[in-house]
Amino acid sequence: MPDSLDRARTPLLALITQEALDRDYQVAASRAALTGDAGSRPGVARGYRVAVVVVVGLFAMLVTVAGVQTSQNADVDDASRASLIERIETRRATVRRLQEDLAGLRAANAAAEESLRSLGRRYADARARRTQLGALTGFGPVTGSGVRVTLDNPSYAGADEQVRDSDLALLVDGLWDAGAEAISINGQRLNARGGIRNVGEAVEVNGVGVAPPFTVLAIGDRRTLASKFVDTQAGLRFLAVARQYGFEHRMDNADKLKLPAAPGALRQLRSAEYAQERPQGQGGEAP
Repeated sequence: MPDSLDRARTPLLALITQEALDRDYQVAASRAALTGDAGSRPGVARGYRVAVVVVVGLFAMLVTVAGVQTSQNADVDDASRASLIERIETRRATVRRLQEDLAGLRAANAAAEESLRSLGRRYADARARRTQLGALTGFGPVTGSGVRVTLDNPSYAGADEQVRDSDLALLVDGLWDAGAEAISINGQRLNARGGIRNVGEAVEVNGVGVAPPFTVLAIGDRRTLASKFVDTQAGLRFLAVARQYGFEHRMDNADKLKLPAAPGALRQLRSAEYAQERPQGQGGEAP
C-alpha cells in the first residue's frame, strides 16, 4: 500500500526514468548470472552500468525534449485556437451587421414599393382626369353614338346661295341645345377656343378651310338628339334657312362615331395668363 502511494506521488518523468533504470539493472544482472562472469569480471559489470546510465540519460533527454516540444505545441495550439475564436467572433459580428443592413434594405424596399404603387394610382387618376377634361374641353378624342348630318349647296346655287358660316353655326347651336356632347365639322373638332367663319366665299373651322359637302358629327343620345333638334330655336331657324336656299341636308342616327381632338395650337393663350390662386386667409381677391 505505501509503495502504491509513493508511486502515485512520484512525478511522471522521474517514475519513467526510475523504472527504466531498474529494468536495465535487471537486464544486466540477468546477463551476469547467465555468463557467470559478473563477480570475476568487475570491469565488465562496470561497463554495463555505464552503458545503462548512458542509455537511461539519453532516454530521459528524449522524454524531456518530447515534453518541451509538446508544451510548445500546446502553446501554439492555444494561440491558434484563440485566433480562430477571434476570427469566428469577427465573422459573426459581420454577419449580424449584414443581417441588420439587409433588414433595413428590405424595409426601405417595401416603403419604395408602396410609394411606387401610390404614385401609380395617382398617375392613373391624373390620366383619367386628363382624359375627362380633354373630352369636355374638346382637346381629347372621343367616341360614342349620335347623329351624322350631311349638308351641301344646291346644284343651282349662286354666290349668295351657298352655305355660309352663319348657317353652319345655326346647325351646330341647334345640336348643342338638343344635348350634343361633342361636335366636329369635316374632321375639325369644335370647342370654346375654335370657331366657324367665312373668309371670302370659303368657310374655315378652327382656322382650317373646309369645303362642301359638309359632314357634321354630333355625339349624344341618338334616341332623342334628332327629335330635340327640331324643337330648338336654332334648329328651327336652320331648317327655315335650308328650305329658303334649297340646301341639301340629311340627319341620320349613328351607332358609333369617332371625333378627333381639337388642334393643339388652340391651347395656347395669347393675351390671357394663368392666374395663381391665393391661399385663403392671406389677402383679398386677385386683381
